[in-house]
Amino acid sequence: MRSLFLQAPSYDGFDGGAGARYQMKREVRSFWYPTWLAQAAAMVPGSKLIDAPPHRLTFEDIEQDVKSHDFIVIHTSTPSFKSDVQTAARIRALNPTAKIGFIGAKVAVEPHQSLEAAPAVDFVCRHEYEFTIKELAEGADWPAIKGLSYRTADGKIVHNPERDILMDMDKLPSVLPLYKQLKIENYFGGYLKHPYMSWYTGRGCKSRCTFCLWPQTIGGHKYRTMSVERVIEDVKYVMKEFPQVREIFFDDDTLTDDHARVEAIARGLGRLGVTWSCNAKANVPRKTLEVMKDNGLRLLLVGYESGNQKILHNIKKGMLVDVARRFARDCHELGIIVHGTFILGLPGETRETIQETLEFAKQVNPRTLQVSLAAPYPGTFLYQQAKENGWFAADTDLLADNGTQIAPLDYPHLGHTEIFESVEEFYKKFYFRPSKIAEILGEMLTSRDMLMRRLREGIEFFHFLRQRKQAAH
Repeated sequence: MRSLFLQAPSYDGFDGGAGARYQMKREVRSFWYPTWLAQAAAMVPGSKLIDAPPHRLTFEDIEQDVKSHDFIVIHTSTPSFKSDVQTAARIRALNPTAKIGFIGAKVAVEPHQSLEAAPAVDFVCRHEYEFTIKELAEGADWPAIKGLSYRTADGKIVHNPERDILMDMDKLPSVLPLYKQLKIENYFGGYLKHPYMSWYTGRGCKSRCTFCLWPQTIGGHKYRTMSVERVIEDVKYVMKEFPQVREIFFDDDTLTDDHARVEAIARGLGRLGVTWSCNAKANVPRKTLEVMKDNGLRLLLVGYESGNQKILHNIKKGMLVDVARRFARDCHELGIIVHGTFILGLPGETRETIQETLEFAKQVNPRTLQVSLAAPYPGTFLYQQAKENGWFAADTDLLADNGTQIAPLDYPHLGHTEIFESVEEFYKKFYFRPSKIAEILGEMLTSRDMLMRRLREGIEFFHFLRQRKQAAH
């Protein structure tokens, strides 16, 4: 079948590519590659990949594409679901005979509800869906396809048996050739060199963080990886086919979970002379950090989440604050840049713990940081916990209509409005310190490119703060 894989048009700034973490606007505009969607598309030779938001495409821009394909797969998420349902309906009106399906964490855990809410959608794929998509595109008999939920001709919703998880990740074709259909300069992040490129070398995370979406909905808690040789070959492909790429980011939930493997990958990358970054947990031994740094590592994206030990226990982070402090000290001494992420409003949060986390952030002092609000996505332990304890604020959703994140959790001792407002205070008290201002100014003076970039990001950041105030009212 003529196959189209679509990240649908959404609100301005929607970053669906970062489905593993944030499906919203960010403080500074950034876009991640649609790796999960591209991985499905890679299963179907000759398929077309459209990532509308970073390319600023409207529905009118993609009308001819949706008319000319008869198998259309849309990546959806909890925040974008209502909009994606409307997109599917518009596609159905233009192309009545097309087979239209949804993939993503939202439909993986709520297949029945999703199909009921989306009458224009024929099927959804549950959990790991790549081989489900492959069989669909090849015309297999739907009742025989594992991992598939679908609507029959008479309107009945059927759920086929589950598909076994994939253990040999080398069986997945590379997503990188699909990236040739994208304008890679449209993908950028405030802490990554531009242009950059990112993809996954493995799936799953052994950590049990109660809020984290993909391990609890699709990836699982066993870290399954591609071979080191496969990773190196993919990097060589990028160097040959995308010579403009200045940095490679490995978007595995926690690439550093396997110390021996990440050291082997680092040594291979060192021989190639590439600059690279990855997600990491704040417990990587100094020896491993040294190997990574000596072989081209520039930056680590680290989920600190909180500076309060009880909250870290509450969310099953499996992290000690003192270990995180030592890790941060090692990174500073070795010259490894850290982008730190923090979450406010997790179970156990109080006014005092917010201040404790702020002080912790100042101590570990990442080069840049992101402060998010606790977001209980369906399928996560945090979502179930919030339902059972009545923590959901009656008048909030995950996002405002313009894509700005809002605080959905409301505790008896700490209201959601106060949690929301604490984000702005956190940012200001972290960044508006003389030492941090001097650090940023020093960075801006290193090059005109960095100067212009930081000025643009500063403007976007203050615009973001204004939008948050509007969302609060």
